[in-house]
Amino acid sequence: MPQPQNKIRALIVDDEPLARRTLRHLLKNDPEITVIAECRNGLEAVRAIRDHNPDLLFLDVQMPEMDGFEVLNEVGADLIPVTIFITAYDRYALKAFEVSAVDYLLKPFEDARFERALLRAKEYVLQRKDGRLNQRLAALLDHYTSRSQPPSGPVDKPKYLQRIAIKSGGRIYFLKVEEIDHIEAADQYVLFHVGAKSHLTRESLTSLEARLDPDRFFRSHRSTIVNLERVKELQPNAHGDSVIVLHDGTRLKLSRNRREEFQEALTRSR
Repeated sequence: MPQPQNKIRALIVDDEPLARRTLRHLLKNDPEITVIAECRNGLEAVRAIRDHNPDLLFLDVQMPEMDGFEVLNEVGADLIPVTIFITAYDRYALKAFEVSAVDYLLKPFEDARFERALLRAKEYVLQRKDGRLNQRLAALLDHYTSRSQPPSGPVDKPKYLQRIAIKSGGRIYFLKVEEIDHIEAADQYVLFHVGAKSHLTRESLTSLEARLDPDRFFRSHRSTIVNLERVKELQPNAHGDSVIVLHDGTRLKLSRNRREEFQEALTRSR
C-alpha cells in the first residue's frame, strides 16, 4: 500500500450534496487518501480530471447533461483515474461494471461494501504503474463507444432496460418496464406512472429515453415518455396539437412536430 507521505489523491463527482458529503466523511480518516476536489456534474468532472490528474475517482453514473460514462469517454483512457462508480442502476448495468477494471457502489451502500471497493481501488492504483489498468480501461471505453457505432455486420438486437431500480423506504425493488403506463419529468427526477401508483427516481428523462426500447416507448413531449402499448387513441385539439389518450383515460400532450413519427411508432409496435 502507498505510504502516508504518498497519499492517493481522490476526486468526488456526484450531483447530490448528501452523496458527496457521505463519501467525504468515509474518506476523511483514511491516512492513505486525500480528497483534492469535489464536482457537481460531468462538465466539472472533466475539467477537474484534466487539471488535477487525480489517482482515484468516485463517479456518479446518473447525472443530468453528462453521465458518468460520457465523462470517461470525454477524458479518454490515458487520463482516467482508477474509478469507483456510484450508481442506483439495476443489475443489468452492474454486470458491465463487474467485468471492467473498476468497481461500483450501489446506492444506498453499507460502510463494509465501501471499504471493499476502496481496498480494491488502492490495489488498482499500484497496478497502474505497469500499464495493466490503462489497457482494461481502454477496453471499457471501447465497450461504451461501440454502442453508438453503426454495425459492420449482423448483430443482436440492442439490450434495453427490462427493469428499473426503485428506492423506497430504505429498500430497493425492481419495476418491470412493461408495467409502466407513462413517464413524466419532474425537475431532476422522473416519475413512473404505473396504474394508480407512481414512483420517483433521480434521473434525466433524456438519459432514461436512451435506455428504453423505442419500439415500446415514445418521447411524445419534452417532459413525457409514453408506453405505446397503453395508447387507446389520438385526438386533435383546438390549438393544432394532438392529445394521446391511454386506456385508463389519461390524456397526454403530443408535440405537433412529433405526430407523424408517433403514428409510425404506433404502427411498428402493433
